[in-house]
Amino acid sequence: MSLIKNLDPRQTWTAINGNAGAVLLDVRDRIEFSFVGHALGAVNIPWKEAPDWKPNPNFVDEVRQRIPNPETPIYLMCRSGQRSMDAAKALAAAGYRDLTNIDEGFEGALDDQKHRGTLGGWRFHGLPWQQS
Repeated sequence: MSLIKNLDPRQTWTAINGNAGAVLLDVRDRIEFSFVGHALGAVNIPWKEAPDWKPNPNFVDEVRQRIPNPETPIYLMCRSGQRSMDAAKALAAAGYRDLTNIDEGFEGALDDQKHRGTLGGWRFHGLPWQQS
């Protein structure tokens, strides 16, 4: 099993820009990916999907179709870093060896007012993103 690394969004941006073969994998639900926004160039394969939020039983197979080489550096992102860590663990168990969880995710942790995006995350740090 691989060791799953952790980087913050800024460290991730630097790392993927230095590695043309790296894949930025956004594991959020398709609706989150499209309407909340996503990092430029991210591939979307949901780990869990609404409305039941159960793990996607085809997740590893879908990743294998898009990223067949288990040596490919994969940087996993979700909303805040929890789903992406769970997805990274599933990929590690499936034989992927170069996995990095993106701490803070796309939106970051909840603040005292229960809002995201004020304490961290990809958007908070001003990294390139878009909405569909």
